[in-house]
Amino acid sequence: MSYASKIINDPVFGFIKLPKGLLYDLVCHPVVQRLTRIRQLGLSSVVYPGAQHTRFQHSIGAFHLMSEAIRELTAKGNFIFDSEAEAVEAAILLHDVGHGPFSHVLEDTLVRGVSHEEISLMLMERINRELNGQLALAIRIFRDEYPKRFLHQLVSGQLDMDRLDYLRRDSFYTGVTEGNIGSARIIKMLDVKDDRLVVESKGIYSIENFLTARRLMYWQVYLHKTSVAYERLLVNTLLRAKELARRGECLFASPALGFFLYNDVDSGRFHADPACIENFLLLDDNDLWTALKVWMLHPDKVLSTLSKGMVHRMLFKVEVSAEPFPAGRLRDLQAHIAQVLDVPLDDARYFLSTPDIATNMYNPADDGIDILYGDGTTRSIAEASDMFDIALLSREVTKHYLCYWRLHP
Repeated sequence: MSYASKIINDPVFGFIKLPKGLLYDLVCHPVVQRLTRIRQLGLSSVVYPGAQHTRFQHSIGAFHLMSEAIRELTAKGNFIFDSEAEAVEAAILLHDVGHGPFSHVLEDTLVRGVSHEEISLMLMERINRELNGQLALAIRIFRDEYPKRFLHQLVSGQLDMDRLDYLRRDSFYTGVTEGNIGSARIIKMLDVKDDRLVVESKGIYSIENFLTARRLMYWQVYLHKTSVAYERLLVNTLLRAKELARRGECLFASPALGFFLYNDVDSGRFHADPACIENFLLLDDNDLWTALKVWMLHPDKVLSTLSKGMVHRMLFKVEVSAEPFPAGRLRDLQAHIAQVLDVPLDDARYFLSTPDIATNMYNPADDGIDILYGDGTTRSIAEASDMFDIALLSREVTKHYLCYWRLHP
């Protein structure tokens, strides 16, 4: 280990060097260290037991890929100042600090109308004040307010280092080998033309594989029906706890979790009340698991039953359809659940969830992928690919889920 850097041994990419100074200080910062207590894939381990890796590991991996991308682009004659390289590396290192426990569950329940991207930016600005403005350039790049627009694309775009790491890393830890993209090959093929990231034409097959792998990972891992059902069980448990708190009932919770249970936090309050961000920083997966274990013994039958489902893996049954489920069936199902569990009809709604999930794998209108040819011309991947149905990948696919408590005869 040299005096100029620290080394992390990463199971996906091997040895990763962290230069002493700003970047090393950020890795050691409590805001970043909090990510060691938040799993990258939330509740996906219910399907893939190996998916125990953290958002911290992902952030370090994305930083490593960013360093590789900067080195590659510089070698091809794209001038990038050392200060710009450090800033874009800091931006990718901090891109996920706004995540709460269990991925997006917090956004659906305890906090309304605040995305993790907004919270990440708030935390970057907070750290920037602590460091006397050392993150000012990183924030400009993160917000896409810096003249070299391709730097922002490396942080947030169709081929950003965030995606290149999480696809490779999540494939590794879940064992879904079809998602294992050639991240090194893609980075080797990157270049810049007219201030936009482009991919050299000989890398087109790597891009086709990347888009295919991303589609497969979304439906096979991120939106796996069992993972969706488990997440909806957690969402409903937290919504029930929130309702009980609103009634003034006493609930066991860490001070941070209690703050969000007993206060109505929307976007306006989150930005205006400093207590929101302070308590948010104290929240991680452990707060929720500890509360769930205690809530199993709560006198409220709905909360205790749902909490037991979470802790003992008594999952919602789940059905998936291309069409919405008939309202009549949902009413009948809710009435049946109320009867079997002996709970009021209105309370039975917590044992039922009907999320609609829509996604597309490639949006050319958002930030298309351009292929660079030897004569200096560029074509979009949709035009350049001779065998790839980009129209199919661009089409938004909606799936309707019906998740409900398993009723035994």
